[in-house]
Amino acid sequence: MRQAWSDAVRTLGGTPDPGDLEERYAEPHRRYHNTKHVLAVVRDAAVLAEALGLSAQERALLTLAACAHDVVYDSKPGDDERASAAWARSHLTDLAPEHVDRVSSLVLATITHSSDDELARALLDADLAILGAPQQEYDEYRVAVRAEYAMYDDEAWRAGRAKVLSTLLSRDPLYVTKPARELWESTARANMARELQAL
Repeated sequence: MRQAWSDAVRTLGGTPDPGDLEERYAEPHRRYHNTKHVLAVVRDAAVLAEALGLSAQERALLTLAACAHDVVYDSKPGDDERASAAWARSHLTDLAPEHVDRVSSLVLATITHSSDDELARALLDADLAILGAPQQEYDEYRVAVRAEYAMYDDEAWRAGRAKVLSTLLSRDPLYVTKPARELWESTARANMARELQAL
């Protein structure tokens, strides 16, 4: 992760300052939004970037946003993303202001998981790639997310999770980039329908 961050910063003409990036993703309360998750998002974003023919500069911006998008995670939707965007700004101070703004806006797009920006769409699809993982990997994700929301009893969890899954399943398409749809759409829908039925 540190290497991906540093390479991307250098591509954009800056001096890397990953700060406590790796330490944050290793925080003990994280069960899903951890190092494994962010590395998967970086990897899947790179796959989409290749398929979409993004430039080296666009790939660097996308990588930085992927690294930073969950750097603050306290199970507080909205607040976490805004704090993560602020963290990114504080560690990209020697980049051109337009690059800093772009990375911040990409991270903030994960609040609504909706954007007209091509880079944001690649990030959002990469963030949801886990939904299209093989069944065993998906089930591990499902258990890990439940552990992150252990403060809620089973009834509240089921109601909240069912709402999330139903909302995702109602999206048509689920993934907004063509490469992501080809890679993950059908499996993601099958995984979520199976989980929803079991709730």
